[in-house]
Amino acid sequence: MTTTAADKREQDKNAYNAFLAVCPSRQLLDRIANKWVALILCALGGDGTGGTGEPTSMRYSELSRLIAGVSQKMLTQTLRSLERDGLITRTVTPTVPVTVDYALTDLGLSLHHTTRQLRAWAQEHMDAVQTHRDIYDTQD
Repeated sequence: MTTTAADKREQDKNAYNAFLAVCPSRQLLDRIANKWVALILCALGGDGTGGTGEPTSMRYSELSRLIAGVSQKMLTQTLRSLERDGLITRTVTPTVPVTVDYALTDLGLSLHHTTRQLRAWAQEHMDAVQTHRDIYDTQD
């Protein structure tokens, strides 16, 4: 069977269609939709740290203090998955004790812009959402 140029374009278009169950981009979407991922990317992007708002490198302990409620296990797993996906780098400096820093890659920085907007939207609209929740919860 011969594949035409139009068929090839259609295959390419559907190769990363997250609406398809077998699409690998669905797994990526699942990962980046995680709240810890968004908060880590925002932290490494310089948001909410009192700094200049510029991307920065941070130690594990700094991330742990900044992101309230994240367990050690979840922070470690999330950092590993972000490193695996090429969104952050992990730099080990042989000091006593060993120093480990995390920073955004260019790919991570491009995603950070989106997560920053999502976080800002959530903070800006939380009162309206809470009002709707309260109304919904009091309905019969």
